[in-house]
Amino acid sequence: MVSVVLMSKLESEVVVTRKGQTTIPVRLREKYKIEEGTRLQVIETEEGILFKPKKSTWDLAGSGSRFATPEEMKKLLDKLREEDV
Repeated sequence: MVSVVLMSKLESEVVVTRKGQTTIPVRLREKYKIEEGTRLQVIETEEGILFKPKKSTWDLAGSGSRFATPEEMKKLLDKLREEDV
């Protein structure tokens, strides 16, 4: 089975294995800073499947200061850290 992934005006072809795995082209991994261990959201759209890098707890640091107290934020971050494991 072969899957074609469209990227703006460029087109790349990748192969899907029996286990449903594929390789993201190096150009895109570098552009979107996707490294080993990076978590991706898999989103179904009308046009197909979208793989989107998921924000880590480090990316979220300080982003909720106007919405929660430091104590509430610590509880939320602890919960997110447990999910990252």
